[in-house]
Amino acid sequence: MTLLDLLGRRRSTPVRLLGPPGPDPAQLRRLLNAALRVPDHGRLVPFRIIALHGPAQVRFAEEVAAIHARSEPALPATAFDKDRERYAAAPLILVVVACIDQAHAKVPAQEQLLSAGCVAHNLLLGAHALGYGAQWLTGWAAYDAAVATLLGLAAHERIVGFIHIGTAREEAPERPRPTPADVVSDWAAP
Repeated sequence: MTLLDLLGRRRSTPVRLLGPPGPDPAQLRRLLNAALRVPDHGRLVPFRIIALHGPAQVRFAEEVAAIHARSEPALPATAFDKDRERYAAAPLILVVVACIDQAHAKVPAQEQLLSAGCVAHNLLLGAHALGYGAQWLTGWAAYDAAVATLLGLAAHERIVGFIHIGTAREEAPERPRPTPADVVSDWAAP
Protein backbone atom coordinates (compact mmCIF):
# COMPACT_ATOMS: atom_id res chain seq x y z
CA MET A 1 0.00 0.00 0.00
CA THR A 2 1.40 3.40 -0.94
CA LEU A 3 1.20 6.41 1.34
CA LEU A 4 -1.51 7.92 -0.86
CA ASP A 5 -3.49 4.66 -0.67
CA LEU A 6 -3.21 4.78 3.12
CA LEU A 7 -4.38 8.40 3.20
CA GLY A 8 -7.24 7.59 0.84
CA ARG A 9 -8.49 4.80 3.10
CA ARG A 10 -8.03 6.44 6.51
CA ARG A 11 -11.15 6.93 8.54
CA SER A 12 -11.93 7.35 12.19
CA THR A 13 -13.14 4.30 14.05
CA PRO A 14 -15.70 5.34 16.66
CA VAL A 15 -14.54 4.61 20.21
CA ARG A 16 -17.53 2.33 20.78
CA LEU A 17 -16.13 0.03 18.05
CA LEU A 18 -12.62 -0.15 19.54
CA GLY A 19 -11.42 -2.93 21.80
CA PRO A 20 -8.31 -4.93 22.62
CA PRO A 21 -5.71 -5.57 21.60
CA GLY A 22 -3.87 -2.31 21.20
CA PRO A 23 -0.34 -1.77 20.02
CA ASP A 24 2.32 -3.84 21.76
CA PRO A 25 5.34 -1.97 23.22
CA ALA A 26 7.41 -2.27 20.02
CA GLN A 27 4.52 -1.05 17.85
CA LEU A 28 3.85 1.82 20.24
CA ARG A 29 7.51 2.93 20.10
CA ARG A 30 7.39 2.81 16.31
CA LEU A 31 4.09 4.72 16.26
CA LEU A 32 5.39 7.41 18.62
CA ASN A 33 8.66 7.83 16.72
CA ALA A 34 6.74 8.34 13.48
CA ALA A 35 4.16 10.64 15.06
CA LEU A 36 6.83 13.04 16.29
CA ARG A 37 8.13 13.73 12.78
CA VAL A 38 6.08 16.88 12.31
CA PRO A 39 6.71 20.41 11.09
CA ASP A 40 8.16 22.31 14.05
CA HIS A 41 9.22 25.86 13.21
CA GLY A 42 12.06 26.81 15.51
CA ARG A 43 12.45 23.24 16.81
CA LEU A 44 10.49 24.19 19.93
CA VAL A 45 8.88 20.77 20.39
CA PRO A 46 5.61 22.46 21.39
CA PHE A 47 3.89 19.21 22.33
CA ARG A 48 3.99 16.23 24.61
CA ILE A 49 1.99 13.01 24.89
CA ILE A 50 0.45 11.39 27.96
CA ALA A 51 -0.31 7.67 27.60
CA LEU A 52 -3.38 6.24 29.34
CA HIS A 53 -3.60 2.46 29.55
CA GLY A 54 -4.30 -0.33 32.00
CA PRO A 55 -5.45 0.48 35.54
CA ALA A 56 -4.43 4.15 35.19
CA GLN A 57 -6.79 4.50 32.23
CA VAL A 58 -9.68 3.01 34.22
CA ARG A 59 -8.91 5.40 37.09
CA PHE A 60 -8.77 8.33 34.65
CA ALA A 61 -12.20 7.37 33.26
CA GLU A 62 -13.64 7.31 36.81
CA GLU A 63 -12.06 10.67 37.66
CA VAL A 64 -13.38 12.30 34.48
CA ALA A 65 -16.90 11.03 35.25
CA ALA A 66 -16.61 12.41 38.80
CA ILE A 67 -15.40 15.80 37.54
CA HIS A 68 -18.34 15.93 35.14
CA ALA A 69 -20.79 14.98 37.90
CA ARG A 70 -19.47 17.79 40.13
CA SER A 71 -19.65 20.38 37.36
CA GLU A 72 -23.07 19.38 36.01
CA PRO A 73 -24.88 17.46 38.78
CA ALA A 74 -28.29 17.86 37.11
CA LEU A 75 -27.31 15.65 34.17
CA PRO A 76 -28.66 12.10 34.14
CA ALA A 77 -26.36 9.33 35.37
CA THR A 78 -26.11 8.03 31.79
CA ALA A 79 -23.99 11.08 30.89
CA PHE A 80 -21.39 10.07 33.47
CA ASP A 81 -21.58 6.43 32.36
CA LYS A 82 -20.80 7.66 28.85
CA ASP A 83 -17.68 9.40 30.19
CA ARG A 84 -16.52 6.17 31.84
CA GLU A 85 -17.18 4.15 28.69
CA ARG A 86 -15.52 6.70 26.41
CA TYR A 87 -12.26 6.68 28.33
CA ALA A 88 -12.18 2.96 29.09
CA ALA A 89 -13.21 1.36 25.76
CA ALA A 90 -10.02 1.48 23.69
CA PRO A 91 -6.96 -0.22 25.20
CA LEU A 92 -4.82 2.89 24.68
CA ILE A 93 -5.45 6.62 24.76
CA LEU A 94 -2.70 9.04 23.84
CA VAL A 95 -3.41 12.55 25.10
CA VAL A 96 -1.72 15.07 22.82
CA VAL A 97 -0.84 18.23 24.71
CA ALA A 98 0.22 21.51 23.10
CA CYS A 99 2.93 23.33 25.06
CA ILE A 100 2.60 26.89 23.81
CA ASP A 101 5.30 29.51 24.34
CA GLN A 102 3.16 32.66 23.98
CA ALA A 103 6.17 34.94 24.24
CA HIS A 104 8.30 33.33 21.54
CA ALA A 105 9.56 36.11 19.29
CA LYS A 106 9.61 34.19 16.01
CA VAL A 107 7.13 31.31 16.23
CA PRO A 108 3.49 32.38 16.66
CA ALA A 109 1.31 30.40 19.07
CA GLN A 110 -0.82 29.20 16.17
CA GLU A 111 2.16 27.52 14.51
CA GLN A 112 3.01 25.77 17.77
CA LEU A 113 -0.59 24.59 18.15
CA LEU A 114 -0.65 23.33 14.56
CA SER A 115 2.56 21.38 15.18
CA ALA A 116 0.87 19.60 18.11
CA GLY A 117 -2.17 18.98 15.89
CA CYS A 118 0.12 17.34 13.35
CA VAL A 119 1.32 14.96 16.09
CA ALA A 120 -2.30 13.97 16.74
CA HIS A 121 -2.94 13.43 13.04
CA ASN A 122 0.24 11.40 12.63
CA LEU A 123 -0.93 9.18 15.49
CA LEU A 124 -4.17 8.52 13.59
CA LEU A 125 -2.30 7.74 10.37
CA GLY A 126 0.27 5.60 12.13
CA ALA A 127 -2.37 3.59 13.98
CA HIS A 128 -4.14 2.99 10.67
CA ALA A 129 -0.85 1.94 9.02
CA LEU A 130 -0.31 -0.59 11.83
CA GLY A 131 -3.79 -2.05 11.25
CA TYR A 132 -5.50 -0.47 14.27
CA GLY A 133 -8.56 1.69 14.47
CA ALA A 134 -8.28 5.13 16.03
CA GLN A 135 -10.36 8.18 16.79
CA TRP A 136 -9.33 11.74 17.74
CA LEU A 137 -11.77 13.17 20.26
CA THR A 138 -11.94 16.32 22.30
CA GLY A 139 -15.31 16.91 23.95
CA TRP A 140 -15.85 18.86 27.14
CA ALA A 141 -12.95 17.15 28.94
CA ALA A 142 -10.35 18.60 26.56
CA TYR A 143 -11.32 22.12 27.66
CA ASP A 144 -11.97 21.51 31.35
CA ALA A 145 -9.58 23.02 33.92
CA ALA A 146 -10.12 20.17 36.42
CA VAL A 147 -9.24 17.56 33.76
CA ALA A 148 -6.13 19.60 32.88
CA THR A 149 -5.16 19.56 36.55
CA LEU A 150 -5.83 15.81 36.74
CA LEU A 151 -3.39 15.29 33.87
CA GLY A 152 -0.80 17.61 35.43
CA LEU A 153 -0.91 20.25 32.69
CA ALA A 154 0.92 23.53 33.24
CA ALA A 155 -0.68 26.92 32.60
CA HIS A 156 0.88 27.15 29.11
CA GLU A 157 -0.41 23.72 28.07
CA ARG A 158 -3.70 22.56 26.60
CA ILE A 159 -5.17 19.34 25.33
CA VAL A 160 -5.23 19.03 21.55
CA GLY A 161 -7.05 15.72 21.66
CA PHE A 162 -7.50 12.26 23.06
CA ILE A 163 -6.35 9.70 20.48
CA HIS A 164 -8.15 6.42 21.22
CA ILE A 165 -6.40 3.40 19.65
CA GLY A 166 -7.43 -0.25 19.51
CA THR A 167 -8.66 -3.04 17.32
CA ALA A 168 -11.84 -2.31 15.39
CA ARG A 169 -14.56 -4.81 16.28
CA GLU A 170 -16.19 -3.99 12.95
CA GLU A 171 -15.36 -1.83 9.97
CA ALA A 172 -15.81 1.86 10.60
CA PRO A 173 -18.56 3.46 8.55
CA GLU A 174 -17.53 5.74 5.72
CA ARG A 175 -18.90 9.26 5.68
CA PRO A 176 -19.38 11.74 2.87
CA ARG A 177 -16.14 13.57 2.06
CA PRO A 178 -15.62 16.79 0.14
CA THR A 179 -14.07 16.54 -3.29
CA PRO A 180 -11.29 18.84 -4.45
CA ALA A 181 -13.87 20.66 -6.58
CA ASP A 182 -15.77 21.46 -3.38
CA VAL A 183 -12.89 23.13 -1.57
CA VAL A 184 -10.11 24.11 -4.00
CA SER A 185 -10.10 27.29 -6.05
CA ASP A 186 -7.52 29.14 -8.09
CA TRP A 187 -6.52 32.58 -6.93
CA ALA A 188 -6.59 35.32 -9.52
CA ALA A 189 -4.91 38.65 -9.08
CA PRO A 190 -7.39 41.54 -8.58
